[in-house]
Amino acid sequence: MTALNRQIQPEAKLIDKIALYEPERFKLDNGIPVFQINAGTQEMVKIDFVFQAGSYFQDKLQVSKFTNKLLTEGTRKYSSNEIAEKIDYYGAFVEVNSDKDMAGVTLYTLNKYLEKTLEILQGVIRFPVFPEHELKTYKQNRKQQHIINSEKVKFVSRLKFNELIFGSDHPYGRQFGLSDFDAIDRDDLVRFHESRYSSKDCRVIVAGKIVPQLVPMLNKFFGTEDWNSNQGLKQLEKFKFTQGERKLHVEKADALQTAIRIGRPLFNKTHPDYLKLKVVNMVLGGYFGSRLMTNIREDKGYTYGIGSAVVSLHKSGYFFITSEVGGDVAQKAIDEVYREIRILQDEKIPGPELRLVKNYMMGQMVRSMDGPFALSDNLKGLLEYDLDNSFFTDYINIVSTISAEDIRDLSQKYLKIDSLYELRVGAK
Repeated sequence: MTALNRQIQPEAKLIDKIALYEPERFKLDNGIPVFQINAGTQEMVKIDFVFQAGSYFQDKLQVSKFTNKLLTEGTRKYSSNEIAEKIDYYGAFVEVNSDKDMAGVTLYTLNKYLEKTLEILQGVIRFPVFPEHELKTYKQNRKQQHIINSEKVKFVSRLKFNELIFGSDHPYGRQFGLSDFDAIDRDDLVRFHESRYSSKDCRVIVAGKIVPQLVPMLNKFFGTEDWNSNQGLKQLEKFKFTQGERKLHVEKADALQTAIRIGRPLFNKTHPDYLKLKVVNMVLGGYFGSRLMTNIREDKGYTYGIGSAVVSLHKSGYFFITSEVGGDVAQKAIDEVYREIRILQDEKIPGPELRLVKNYMMGQMVRSMDGPFALSDNLKGLLEYDLDNSFFTDYINIVSTISAEDIRDLSQKYLKIDSLYELRVGAK
């Protein structure tokens, strides 16, 4: 038997295929689609209820977030404390989440307590009462949090950048302030819940060790009848972007740090170049060994961290670079960002660097599919865009075959310097 030579680094090989789990699909009696991933070994499941109830659909700023957050703060049957105590007693966990497009409720529960925890979840999703005292408390907490966050350059830059690239009248670009919290009342939450958290606009994703009684229980609590009206739904449409100034400086006179955001509106994951641009982004600023990190953190020492990302939204998407740097080196850092973009546009990426990025992205994808709960998160991201597992097959093919010339050409096409918006928040 030949001894393994520990002095020689093993050869790195790209993944050429991966076993993709195809979920089972069925419908509850009232038509709610259910997607089931039966892949667990422990006696527990994760159940996601997903609705088109993100901030895009709200008529008042923050109503989507308030409605989602207060779902667990009291139902027709249980108070906020009773919900928390019962969920804890059964060793379960309930979390709510909302973003620009979607909102949802997730239950993690042991199989032996399925009926008990689903009964509680039914109240949370279908029969919340939005108690006035809970609304008042949450409103006060959010206002205080907003006052504190508004002094942070990173928080201000995140909000202001969305307004800068989408426009102040676009659902993705509208900013909120203290007065918007005061404008929300209980009736706003009730109306939003009735129109958005409806059986006609709901999907369920179940993952874990599925037991036979799960489907009948889902039907019992959520499938026997239609619930909520979903009348007057605001449909997704294309809003025109308000073309404003390309460069903006929001002054924070006492700030020691300056937050920088550079980017532009683009497209979502249904676009044919989306996955290719993910590779470009990874090279530029998508991982710790990226060019932006190597230059601006490791070489120049301007920041503790800098990164970039490609974000997908239902009717749009955007690319952005973000960092916080010392106020005295903000312009130097910005200049280096543009310098790295120009290098991507002018020079082909060396072979060893491209192989490193490809290996990293392949490993990242494999890790994202480790376990049934991770699989359900991936599935949720696909279903939002009416995509299927071919998206991951395309991912493997594109990452495997993309060339240095492709990366250069994509950088020239989508990262033109004069198409980028530049925001800095900090002292003058």
